[in-house]
Amino acid sequence: MEKERIREYLEVLACPSCKGDLEYKEGIERHPEGFYCKKCGLLYPIIEDIPVMLPEEAISLKEE
Repeated sequence: MEKERIREYLEVLACPSCKGDLEYKEGIERHPEGFYCKKCGLLYPIIEDIPVMLPEEAISLKEE
């Protein structure tokens, strides 16, 4: 995803679960790129340049 688009998303999106701030995470190991909430430890994946901001689709990274 383009850096400008990422910046635009980060200005308007919040974690749907806890309303916390998000940060961009590049795809690493077995996880896709996405928007990560430090507060609740959820990664919201970006699939085909579309952020999937559904809590039921989020990936928990808290244990990692």
